[in-house]
Amino acid sequence: MNSYVATLFILGVIILLTAWLPLALRRLPLSLPICCIAIGVVLSWSPFTPLPQSNPLENVVLAERLTEFVVIVALMGAGLKIDRPPGWRSWTITWRLLGIAMPLSIALIALLGWSVLGLGVASALLLGAALAPTDPVLAADVQVGPPQTGEEDDIRFALTSEAGLNDGLSFPFVMAAIAIASQAGPGAGWLSHWLAVDVFWKLTAGVAMGWLSGQVLGYLTFKVPKAGRIARTGDGLAALGFTCLSYSATELIHGYGFVAVFVAALTLRNVERHSSYHGELHDFGEQIERLLMMLLLVCFGSTLAEGSLLSLVDWRVASVAALTLIVVRPLAGWVSLIGSGHQSAEKLIVSIFGIRGLGSIYYLAYASGQAPFERVDVIWATVFLIILISVVVHGVAVTPVMRWIDNERGVDAMRPINRNAGERGGERVSR
Repeated sequence: MNSYVATLFILGVIILLTAWLPLALRRLPLSLPICCIAIGVVLSWSPFTPLPQSNPLENVVLAERLTEFVVIVALMGAGLKIDRPPGWRSWTITWRLLGIAMPLSIALIALLGWSVLGLGVASALLLGAALAPTDPVLAADVQVGPPQTGEEDDIRFALTSEAGLNDGLSFPFVMAAIAIASQAGPGAGWLSHWLAVDVFWKLTAGVAMGWLSGQVLGYLTFKVPKAGRIARTGDGLAALGFTCLSYSATELIHGYGFVAVFVAALTLRNVERHSSYHGELHDFGEQIERLLMMLLLVCFGSTLAEGSLLSLVDWRVASVAALTLIVVRPLAGWVSLIGSGHQSAEKLIVSIFGIRGLGSIYYLAYASGQAPFERVDVIWATVFLIILISVVVHGVAVTPVMRWIDNERGVDAMRPINRNAGERGGERVSR
C-alpha cells in the first residue's frame, strides 16, 4: 500500500510539473527533458522510490512498447502542426536531410561502431540505424509551432519534417541489421527478401495506408454532414484515436506504422487546412506527448542512476558518443544542405540540432528482441550516453540559439499565438 501511495504521489508531481515546468523554463537555458532525467536520478536514490532498479535489457518488450507509443503520439503531433503542404520543391530541405544526411549518418556511425567499438557488421549497422533519426519527441523545442500560428521558418520546418519521416525511413536499416544477425552463415541470402519486403513493401504500405487513413479520417472529421462530423465535438481526444487507428491498420498488413502515422497526419491537414479543430487535436496530442515523455525520461534517469549500463562506458564508448554528436550529424547535415540556398547560420543550426532520443531506444529494444546481436550491452550503453549528452547539450543550447536566430531575422519568438482570427492568450513556451 505504501508503494502504491508513493507511486500516486510521484505521478501527481510529474503531471503538475508537466503543466508548470514549460512556463518556468521558457527563458532559461534548460529544457523539460533535462529536468525529467534529473528527477529520475533523484528518485532512484530515494529509499521510497517505486521506480524499478533495472536496465532495459532485462525487459526489452516493455521498453519497446513504451517508447513505441510515445513516438507514434509525437509523430501524429508533428504531422498535424506542419502548415506547409507536401511537395517536391517546397519540401526540398526535407528530402535532402532524408536522402543524404540520414544514410550518411548511418554509414559513419556504423563505421565508428566497427572501428572504435569493435562491433561486428550487424551490431555496427544497428548502432548506426538506431542513432541516425532525429527524435520527434525530444526535438520539440526546435520544431514548428501549433497549426496556423505562422511559426514555421525553414529551420523549424526542416527539423520537424525530418523527425516525422526519418523514424520510419531508418527502419529498413534496422531490419537489415536483424537479417544479418539472424543468418546462419556468411553471404547475402537475406538481401532479396530485404529489398522486396523490408524496403519496397513495408515503405509502400506505410505511405499508402497513411494516405488512406488520413483521407478516411479527414472525411469523417470534416466532410460528412455537419451533425456527424468529428470536428463538431471540439474534442482533441480524437487525435489519440487517429494515431492508434492509422498505426495499427498499417502494422496489420506489415507496413511501417511510423511512416503511416506521420503521412496520415499530413493528409488529415490537407483534407481541410484551415479548420480551428486542428488546434484542438494538436493541443491534446501535445499534452499527452509531454506527459508520456516525462514519465519515460524519469525512468531513463532512474536507469542511468542504477549504473549497470553506464558502467560499460569507457574511452571507446565516450569517443563514439562525442564523434557522433560533434562530427557525424553536423557533417552529414551540412553536406546534405550544400547548394540549398540557405544561409550558413541556418544550415549550421539544422545540422547541429539533430537530437537523439526515445526513438533510438525503441529501435534497440525492437532489434534486441528479434535477433542475437554481439556486444548488445555496449550498443545500449553507447546509445544511452549519446541520448544523455544530446538532451543536456541541445537542451541548454536550444533556447539561446533559437532566440538569437529569431532576433537576427526580426522574429519575436515569444510573441502571442494567433490561431485563425481569434487570439489564444498563452505564449509559446519551451517544452
